[in-house]
Amino acid sequence: MARRRVKKRTHVGANNGANPTAKGKPVDKSPKSMVIRIGAGEIGPSVSQLVKDLRLVMEPGTASRLKERKSNKLRDYTTMCGPLGVSHLLLFSRSESGNTNMRLAITPRGPTLHFRVENYSLCKDIMKAQRRPKNAKQLYMNAPLLVMNNFSTQPKPDDKTPPPVPKHLESLVTTIFQSLIPPLNPQATPLGSVKRVLLLNREPPTDPANNAYTLTLRHYTISSKVTGIPKPLKRLNQAESGEKKERRGRSLPNLGKLEDVSQFLLDGDADMGNYTSASESEAETDAEVEVLANTTRKVLNRSKHQKEMAKAAKDGKSGSRPGVEKRAVKLTELGPRMRMRLIKVEEGLCGGKIMWHDHVQKSAAEQKELEKKWEERRREKEERRRIQKENVERKKRERGAGKDDEDEDGEEDDDGEHGEDGGDYDIDDDEYWDSDVSAEEAGADDEDEEMEDGG
Repeated sequence: MARRRVKKRTHVGANNGANPTAKGKPVDKSPKSMVIRIGAGEIGPSVSQLVKDLRLVMEPGTASRLKERKSNKLRDYTTMCGPLGVSHLLLFSRSESGNTNMRLAITPRGPTLHFRVENYSLCKDIMKAQRRPKNAKQLYMNAPLLVMNNFSTQPKPDDKTPPPVPKHLESLVTTIFQSLIPPLNPQATPLGSVKRVLLLNREPPTDPANNAYTLTLRHYTISSKVTGIPKPLKRLNQAESGEKKERRGRSLPNLGKLEDVSQFLLDGDADMGNYTSASESEAETDAEVEVLANTTRKVLNRSKHQKEMAKAAKDGKSGSRPGVEKRAVKLTELGPRMRMRLIKVEEGLCGGKIMWHDHVQKSAAEQKELEKKWEERRREKEERRRIQKENVERKKRERGAGKDDEDEDGEEDDDGEHGEDGGDYDIDDDEYWDSDVSAEEAGADDEDEEMEDGG
């Protein structure tokens, strides 16, 4: 009999489904996200393009090819977050009044930040406004560098007014955004892998009567050039190294009209030689940094290395830094841009106790009453879970007792009601499951009605 063919390119090999998270293999704990359109195409083409641009920002730890449907609900996405290892959800939607909303939620149990997108610019709009836009696939191979500015505010000594957002919620918002991007280890991360910057800036309130929590989002690419080298030498180095031309006709200079190469290096003519005006000089020193140059070095043993160090100290070069070069750092915007206003903070995943609201202010008595309601709902939920657990244990005992009776009587199982699959617990058969769902939905509706009445 012929041997059955095993597909090795598209299927798992002979072990037939080896566990990728087995012992000895590291588990990737970097944050992963999903940028989702709630309602699919109903939110409009502009917001749909904004979602695509934001997926590029979150690369490579995001679902870049996610396809939404109008019939998809939030529960469909939260169900798959666990198996796929998704830690954050960015949900975009549009209200009936035309406002664009964004929700940033941490799976599986929250909290959730609700933002209103006041204005935004797409990547294509920013690229049209630039003279030399930059956009390459190599930029999105690694996660961006997260820079957060002005997230924690210090109250003034003479100011007795309460802050617009409590301190513990400010730290919560900061922690959520920090967990959105993988952390950067300066000692282990190569500088060449950091090619993008994600800037989040909290704008100070312009109107004293309106202390809104407003954030602006910017996305840049990082480029660096060697400084401290005259322009003629740069042109010669560029021609020798074979780098890509930045401008047409600038790769190899024409020296046919000169008698000596020194005229090209030392002449004051701006067209051929060195620069003479401040407008043609290098970038300002504020944007310059010192980095170690990529040079090939010979590996020395300890004795030879000590001899080299002693020789350098004897020559008076111990304080110098060999292999250090100055580079000018430049940021070019990639997009998109967003200006967001924090509306409310929820305790759960898009449904739960509201910890803070921008438009609704509750008194101390109203807050205590809400705390009592949520505490009662929590006790009811724990009671339902306890009853469900008892039902599971009871069905397991009944199934075990049935098997023991069959072994004693010597009868075969007819694979009927108590067959292989008959004893498995089905949560749909539990009468408390529907009441749990309805109670949670009713609780969410009651909370929305209370917030609207409070407004």
